[in-house]
Order: sequence, then structure tokens, then C-alpha cells
Amino acid sequence: MITAAQLRAARALTGLDQKGLAELSGLSVPTIQRMEASDGTIRGNVDSLMKLVQALNAAGIELIGEGAVSPSGGRGVRLRAAPRGASAPHGASTPQGASAPQGAPAPQGASTPQGASTPPKG
Repeated sequence: MITAAQLRAARALTGLDQKGLAELSGLSVPTIQRMEASDGTIRGNVDSLMKLVQALNAAGIELIGEGAVSPSGGRGVRLRAAPRGASAPHGASTPQGASAPQGAPAPQGASTPQGASTPPKG
């Protein structure tokens, strides 16, 4: 459903700290901390996971499943699998990805989704 890396990335994209996400989702700060400290997919109470996903959705985050395409388009971030023979950075897994809200600016040097174009700078 959602990985710890996706959760951390989603918070970073929205600028929410753990306390802010806890308030938005109706969960406790220790619950958010436990979720972010998980290894891989977050496991836990289904109700808590649903509250978390709904809060992220309300904040403009679109969770993208492994191999899925973002139905609403827009700019996004996805961690792809490491090339054969290469190892992932320390502490990194291959999360499903998180997408930025529609119209959010891309970081300098970011690429656009396949088939998308960027207006010329000028």
C-alpha cells in the first residue's frame, strides 16, 4: 500500500513535519514515527493506514503503485530499481513512488515524465 520511503518523500514534498501530518491524519506523532521507521511497506492497523493515505491525498499527494501510471498526470517523483550490479543507497529500498501535486515546480535538473514536454525557459 505505502512504504516508509514514500511516506518520508510525501512529507518532504508537502513540507509537512511529523506533527503536522499527525494532526492532519488524526494519528499520534509516535505512530507516524513508527510508520516512517518501518522497513519497506508500512504494516499496521488498516484504519490508521487509511487515515494516513487520506491525509496525504488531502495534502496533494498521489501515491503511485509499482509499475503504475499516474492517472492525473502532473510532475512526480519515482524511485526506479537500481541497475543490475548496482546497489541502492544506504537505507534505500525501491518504494512505489510519490507524486507531487499538479503544478508543483520540479527541482532543478529534474526530468519530465515520458511523453511529457516542458515549456522552453525564457
